[in-house]
Amino acid sequence: MKLDVLAIGVHPDDVELSCSGTIINELKRGKKVGIIDLTQGELGTRGTVETRYAEAAKAAAIMGVHVRENLKMRDGFFRNDEEHQLMLIRAIRKYQPEIILANALHDRHPDHGRAGHLIAESAFLAGLAKIETKDDNGAPQARWRPKYILHYLQDWYHEPDLIIDISDVFEQRMKAIEAYTTQFYNPDSADNGPQTYISTPDFLDSIIGRARMLGKRIGVKYGEGFVCEKKIGISNLDALLQVET
Repeated sequence: MKLDVLAIGVHPDDVELSCSGTIINELKRGKKVGIIDLTQGELGTRGTVETRYAEAAKAAAIMGVHVRENLKMRDGFFRNDEEHQLMLIRAIRKYQPEIILANALHDRHPDHGRAGHLIAESAFLAGLAKIETKDDNGAPQARWRPKYILHYLQDWYHEPDLIIDISDVFEQRMKAIEAYTTQFYNPDSADNGPQTYISTPDFLDSIIGRARMLGKRIGVKYGEGFVCEKKIGISNLDALLQVET
């Protein structure tokens, strides 16, 4: 299945926290969007591999994505090396996305930055014809290089190169995040283990606050920000938000 947008996160819930509003926006515009989770999040303090899969499936259904798969890299111990790059190259060539949404290049969790670089380098290498890969049926894959890699903002703030208005889909975005009942604060859930950095009410408040702050920067209620190492171009001025700030 060819996708317009492929969102990649090292842990289940990364894309929900950081770019699910953009995903929902694109789906509502008729685009084909999929998600790849690199790991199963098995090192997370709360929940299990089984609950993470169930939560990821529920979040995917709330967003309405066309496909979601997990590459089952080792949480915490994957590397940006040939083995892992080839896994991602196969996936990128399989889905042929025009745009990839990827982990931040630098962040509080070392997995995030390592994944951000792994995704960016694999996306470039996927466009080299002399790197040979095969699909699930053993057939040779054609080379493919996405047009843009947009790195979403995670825990640490980075000045975004692009902010997308997600005001109309913000409530749906929050429902996708709240699907991860073992990971984030949920007063209706039984005890899911010890409290962590992300399981307090304050963490969800910070997610909402970040979206409000980014939205304010472009004159809307809520926004999501992205960093791009490539200069972003538009085809005409009508693509600009016509909002006075």
